[in-house]
Amino acid sequence: MNRIYISGPMTGFAEWNFPAFHAEAARLRALGYDVINPAEINQDQNISWRDALRNDLKALLICDTIAMLEGWQNSDGAHLEMHVAHRVGIAIVIAKDITEPRHDC
Repeated sequence: MNRIYISGPMTGFAEWNFPAFHAEAARLRALGYDVINPAEINQDQNISWRDALRNDLKALLICDTIAMLEGWQNSDGAHLEMHVAHRVGIAIVIAKDITEPRHDC
């Protein structure tokens, strides 16, 4: 695991659930991982769902791992991101299960 993309629910949450994304990004970065956080990519909360997802999918494709946040199962966007990750061979993990610091090979 080198570059991790965070995926999870946003729609219907206060502040688009950005605080949860930022907290997870900070936690993973503290463990030494390179993290792509969609809440940092799409800071304009007025962006359309479709345009945000297009930005997110571009970012996902440069990662080797997707980390799913709690509640991802209830998110159409997270389901799509997971499907794309699976189809292109990106590892899929549950974010909270990443507890070990990054080890460079």
